[in-house]
Amino acid sequence: MTRTHGAAALAVLALLAAGCGPQQPAAGRHGATTGQPARAAASGGFTLLATGDVLPHTEIIEQARKDAHGRGHDFGPMLAAVRPLVSAADLAICHMETVYGEDGGPFTGYPAFKSPPQVAAALKATGYDSCSTASNHTLDDGPAGIRRTLDALDAAGVRHAGSARTADEAARPTLLKAGRATVAQLAYTYGTNGIAVPEGRPWSVNLIDRDRILADARAARRAGADVVVVSLHWGTEWQQEPDEQQHTLAHALTAARTGGRPDIDLLLGTHAHVPQAYEKVNGTWVVYGMGDQLAGYMYNPQGAIDSRGNQSSIARFTFAPPDAAGRRWTVTKAEFTPQLTDVEQAFRVVPLTGGAPGGSAHARARDAVREVVLSRGAADDGLTMTG
Repeated sequence: MTRTHGAAALAVLALLAAGCGPQQPAAGRHGATTGQPARAAASGGFTLLATGDVLPHTEIIEQARKDAHGRGHDFGPMLAAVRPLVSAADLAICHMETVYGEDGGPFTGYPAFKSPPQVAAALKATGYDSCSTASNHTLDDGPAGIRRTLDALDAAGVRHAGSARTADEAARPTLLKAGRATVAQLAYTYGTNGIAVPEGRPWSVNLIDRDRILADARAARRAGADVVVVSLHWGTEWQQEPDEQQHTLAHALTAARTGGRPDIDLLLGTHAHVPQAYEKVNGTWVVYGMGDQLAGYMYNPQGAIDSRGNQSSIARFTFAPPDAAGRRWTVTKAEFTPQLTDVEQAFRVVPLTGGAPGGSAHARARDAVREVVLSRGAADDGLTMTG
């Protein structure tokens, strides 16, 4: 994540840019499902929903303090409007970009984040089942930050992938239940802002490496995964067109097969802080970047507040079971919903469906997200906007 404020911040930006037994599957979703998700589950399939970076800047932390009315921090109100969409999915995945501080603080925003651990409870209340935790900020507070983050997610009942407290934890794929399916979530980041991986703890955070990702995907399949989902923290900040690493890696990962079956069934991207395109590559859906789901005032590399940093998409894919065991689960419906962190309305996250309630600013944001999401021809492969 980058926030730039003048020449000094631009210099920081330049520096930052350089840059196996399984866990048991979680139980089925606790909440009732309605509409399309219920039909998918009833037919043996499932719906998977995913969202972008959760990035508590200082102003987000302060708003959560206000919303808690003297009882710590409450991030629930900021996410309340998307709860119906998130909780209706059979499996919901978020991206927790930052690490947590000690309960009671101190808490910090950019450039080295320490977020209130109450974020985890809000994610659970919103309906998330699991979060990717591999990002360029995973090592902002060293091993202690990773431990506090994963401890808080565990306490809230939110699974996680991408960082680890022990070597044994790192070696186990995160397996999740969705209808009849077992879904593996794997997560990796392009780097850690130049912070060295702790000595003797190479497993603390997963770094992007094509061969390692494919080996992990195949291990997850052997561990019982029907569907393998890979979360990737990648791309170039503020660039809406996928960069060369994204193109190359997406083609390599989606082309890999074992016994004629793709090793990976879905790629979900984060990090760029602006929405990026969806595209079907080698028959597999790739979401290059969902954008920031929850973020404060976002400054682009020119030092100007840029509303694109508060725009994002919600991805939803409906999977159907194969006709025979050992074959691929197929995506029968691909959908997206534009969303916005409304910085003028107490940083509330707003799904931009239908007439984009809130007036012309919301309508413009909806149209901007739709344009970039569909910019690589995804509509021709069946991707539709909800609402």
